Amino acid sequence: MADEQKYYRETTPSGFGIAIKIKDVLYSTESKYQKIEVLDSESSLGKILTLNGLMFVTEGDAYHYNEMITHVPMISHPCPKNILIIGGGTGASTHEVLKHNTVEKVVVVDIDEEVVNTCKKYLPKIASGLDNPKVQVKIENAFEYLKNTNEKFDVILITSPDPLGPGIGEYTSEVYNNLKRVLNDDGIIVMQSESPVANVEKSKKLYESLLKVFKIVKTYTSPVPTYPGSCWAWAYCSQTVEPLKNIDEKRYEEVVSQCKLFNKKYAQQRFEQETILDELL
Repeated sequence: MADEQKYYRETTPSGFGIAIKIKDVLYSTESKYQKIEVLDSESSLGKILTLNGLMFVTEGDAYHYNEMITHVPMISHPCPKNILIIGGGTGASTHEVLKHNTVEKVVVVDIDEEVVNTCKKYLPKIASGLDNPKVQVKIENAFEYLKNTNEKFDVILITSPDPLGPGIGEYTSEVYNNLKRVLNDDGIIVMQSESPVANVEKSKKLYESLLKVFKIVKTYTSPVPTYPGSCWAWAYCSQTVEPLKNIDEKRYEEVVSQCKLFNKKYAQQRFEQETILDELL
């Protein structure tokens, strides 16, 4: 929400944050689950989507987050065909996934249909992938979906700022076991794991839980200019596949030619760079 001075402001749990000059509030509504706003900024960021007053995605820097959460596991997998995206209502990660010519099916699960509709109307470039014939959008509770589905996936992306969406709560052993159940033997999960600068304790709890379930757990970071702390982390999890090994070079070249940030040298460096989470791994 813009304040009286027409700035969007967000302060992190560590007591610092960002401010963005706002031209106009294009849309504001209360869905069943959360407050949704689209702001038009007076900056290179363009339009901004906020959920419950917190930054979710901007036109200008969406690629920072979505290229890194998507292409690291997609390139690491030998042939990703079936993809699950949890909390993908903006379509931003779907847009990146569809750059891989191996993809046959993408299932997007988001609890809030209003987020999907809002992004299609106000952020059409970001949301364009949601209308691709390979994509199925399911409006439902992700916890219930994971518990009930019989489908199996090569890559699972969890993009929600809350573990499984508004009101679902923290991850539990049941959630992890269901994620493991729907993942193919050579599958990969990547989930956002908060800022190692602005939200250390929440990140640590996540990694402690992951290490109890998955044989391979790695962390990598990258700057996201408009996210709290500007430094974001992702958890890479698999039972068998190490990150960025045995890359299909032809597919990699096709994908990287469409990216603004991601390339394998940069991604490898993001794994190699020590972070304050490394002590857990």
